[in-house]
Amino acid sequence: MARIHVPIRLRWSDLDAYGHVNNAEMLRLLEEARIQAFWVAEDDFDLGIEGEAIGGRGPAVLDGRPGAATLSLIARQEVEYLAPVPYLRRPLDVQLWVGRLGGASLEICYEVRSPVGVEPNVLFARAATTLVLVDAVTERPRRISDLERAAWSPYLEQPVAFTKRG
Repeated sequence: MARIHVPIRLRWSDLDAYGHVNNAEMLRLLEEARIQAFWVAEDDFDLGIEGEAIGGRGPAVLDGRPGAATLSLIARQEVEYLAPVPYLRRPLDVQLWVGRLGGASLEICYEVRSPVGVEPNVLFARAATTLVLVDAVTERPRRISDLERAAWSPYLEQPVAFTKRG
């Protein structure tokens, strides 16, 4: 099981009046982890033919800069909150993997866990985001490139199994 582990620090402002991470802030934490995992860092960026990112490490192959040839748009998000996340000084361990690779979209899956090394290890939330790759000029979905498919395939595993609703 190949997962990407992204340490995400909490901010004091992420807490709500109950003293735990607000549900809306959880989406920001997931966004931050997704960007760190899948977008090429500015200082690592190397442009290839037709502006396709080739300088990323691991799954980081998307160009998220303004003016990029591809937009990555969220089509769907689902979060299942399993335990309140208190303020922690050590970064949360956000684990990411690809639950599905389609023609123009992929499903990014997450588990938000206690900081690495903290026992007991608590699973605070599980989530999934469907991301669609869109050509910035035509504003139409575009196919996942061979480069992107090769970068993301090693992280492909079963999608998040959300608790069944009764």
